[in-house]
Amino acid sequence: MPSATTLAEPRPTVADFHRVNRGGGLFSESISQWIGAAFALAAQRLGLRPTALTLANLVLGLAASVTVVALADDVAAGTVPAWAVGLFALVAWQVAYALDCADGQLARVTGQGSAAGARIDVLCDVAAQIALVAAIGATAVAQRPSTPVWLVAVFAGTWMVNLVTSVMQSGPNAASMVTSTSLPVRLVKLVRDYGAVIFVAGLVLAFAPALAFWVMVAFTIVNGGFLLASIAFSARASLR
Repeated sequence: MPSATTLAEPRPTVADFHRVNRGGGLFSESISQWIGAAFALAAQRLGLRPTALTLANLVLGLAASVTVVALADDVAAGTVPAWAVGLFALVAWQVAYALDCADGQLARVTGQGSAAGARIDVLCDVAAQIALVAAIGATAVAQRPSTPVWLVAVFAGTWMVNLVTSVMQSGPNAASMVTSTSLPVRLVKLVRDYGAVIFVAGLVLAFAPALAFWVMVAFTIVNGGFLLASIAFSARASLR
């Protein structure tokens, strides 16, 4: 018996794939999920499985981050142009994220979802984001050698808050601190929209790599603050 999410028509469209997306924020829904839908359609026509897109996301994301790390000192010294490295990373990270959006869409539309597929998706997301954090941290340290080690560590730890909370919100006990879907609220939430965040990170690496230190500071504050607020929100709910 086919899955309930499998579409009846034999040739789904890009809109059909986008319709089953799991959100992610204003930027992600408006841009990344649509690109992902196009990738999912192409994969479906080629007979690819969702895990193929998941692994492609991992390979591309790692390639971009490793390149940034490897060239961080050269960019800081001025022997390699920052714009070339940064724009490569920006495009590669965006395509990788679109592939990450696409694997879930493909799985839901074609009924190929599985527990193993969900696990490999999360594991690849963790690996890709660790590499991304390393890239931003390496750039910050190369540009500003006095960057405290503790700041890089706290930045890396709090960055994973987004991934952890997104996984937690995929189950039956999901809850949101801010349920409003108004445009002003969604604009504020862009600071935690992964698609928007990696877009800004790529722009900083390309055109103002010296600001990588302040990118770390800003996202440490945002993600750390969200973590504390989430703990308070969940504690209050559990004590009722």
